[in-house]
Amino acid sequence: MIKNIAIVGGGTAGWLTANHLGQVLLEQGVSITLIESPNIPTIGVGEGTVPSMRQSLKKFGIRESDFIRECDVTFKQSIKFVNWLDKKKHGENYYHHLFDSPVLFGDELTAGWLGSEQNESYADYVSKQTFCCDKMLAPKTITTPEYIGINGYAYHFDAKKFALFLSKHAIKHFAIQHLLADISDIKVDCDGYITHLETADNESIAFDFVIDCSGFSAAIIGDKLGVEFLDRSDLLLTDTALTLQVPTCSSDAIPPYTIATAHQAGWIWDIALTQRRGIGLVYSSKHMSDEQAHKKLHHYLGNQFTDLVPRKIPMKVGRRKLFWHKNCVAIGLSQGFVEPLEATAILLADFSASLLAKRFPRTHADISLLNDAYNKKVSYVWDQTFDFIKMHYCISDRKDSAFWLENKAPDSQSEKLQNNLARWQRFSPIREDFDSKFDLFDFDNYLYVLNGMKLGDNKLKQTPVLMKKVSEQKKRQQYRVKQLLSELPDHRELINKIKEFGLQKQ
Repeated sequence: MIKNIAIVGGGTAGWLTANHLGQVLLEQGVSITLIESPNIPTIGVGEGTVPSMRQSLKKFGIRESDFIRECDVTFKQSIKFVNWLDKKKHGENYYHHLFDSPVLFGDELTAGWLGSEQNESYADYVSKQTFCCDKMLAPKTITTPEYIGINGYAYHFDAKKFALFLSKHAIKHFAIQHLLADISDIKVDCDGYITHLETADNESIAFDFVIDCSGFSAAIIGDKLGVEFLDRSDLLLTDTALTLQVPTCSSDAIPPYTIATAHQAGWIWDIALTQRRGIGLVYSSKHMSDEQAHKKLHHYLGNQFTDLVPRKIPMKVGRRKLFWHKNCVAIGLSQGFVEPLEATAILLADFSASLLAKRFPRTHADISLLNDAYNKKVSYVWDQTFDFIKMHYCISDRKDSAFWLENKAPDSQSEKLQNNLARWQRFSPIREDFDSKFDLFDFDNYLYVLNGMKLGDNKLKQTPVLMKKVSEQKKRQQYRVKQLLSELPDHRELINKIKEFGLQKQ
């Protein structure tokens, strides 16, 4: 029987995993210990999520009001992509990748936009949410129950506070044991299964199952068990990030979206919390020197905060060949890394931990029944995520640097992505193009990005029947926009009210 589980590593991935497993295994007589190094700090820069995080937090039994109060949370309704198109052709440009469905008012709005002169952005044409974002409005009101949104939303938060918050919840509600120690080695049996973890203090602790959340080091799955790392730097060219935190005033407006601003060798993220902005410049070291990157970052800040010293983070893009090997599963950065565009790191960790919890082995004999299916599902998710992120670069019409030109090279794109883009160049995506329930980015996401970046020549003929439906749907959309602009509060105003009064329980 598997009765003693170790999670090696804390941070967001480790404590998310602890909550997922604890919630499922609490009453099954299984002991879970999270072992965290007292000497290795967490990276602490994964501060954006996607809407699925709401379901996880709710499942754990976490009050949304408590989460917002303790983790410096702000609401995220979109990613605003700035200058991902050629400025010479389009001028200063942006589009929203929203969290509301683009077919909320009807599928025909997409067809109507494709057949129009496209003087209005795709997001403006099909959704109510972009107008709320541009007005800095919240996605709900103080009377909207927890985890319910008038608009779709996710979160921005302080990553270190979030990990601490998750740890307290896991320890209190799911009896997770917390051990501070450095793991120096493992012991395995004759079949290669881990039997003990050995600490730097020469203590040997027996475990039946180990989850590696040790971050980039992949201390167990990679270093000790030797599972191969599949490099994907040929697909995604960015390999370095400079990050810093910029203080803000309590009266500053809080954008309810992540800002992703492209530059000649990558892009810059900008995430606003209540008291600071987290900013990171992502770049390809092949196409931009560290000195150029520092200058670009300070130029973005308007040459203010020149006293702030950014932190340099090397990014090793790729994934493990296997995520579950013997009695060890990797989750988080030990699985691999996709650059931070579209908040992929926490999404992949949350998905992987949830999937493991739903199909956790009860005995060692169960491992051979479950690990192959797990590896196939998680591999699919990772490869599909690589393609989705790569698409942002290769469909851009920017030609101002070697970086953007090299991203268009066919040998830097998977065959599946090339085939999809060739089809979508002529035919707008349909739901049936996404045939797996494990597509973390699917129809809605692709519509916003493909149409936001003006891919294709798939103009649709405007028939009288279609135009009548489009007209009806546009009226509903415009009426709802008018309602929301008068009903929804300012983003910061709502955050302040939640901290004072809290939200209603569902």
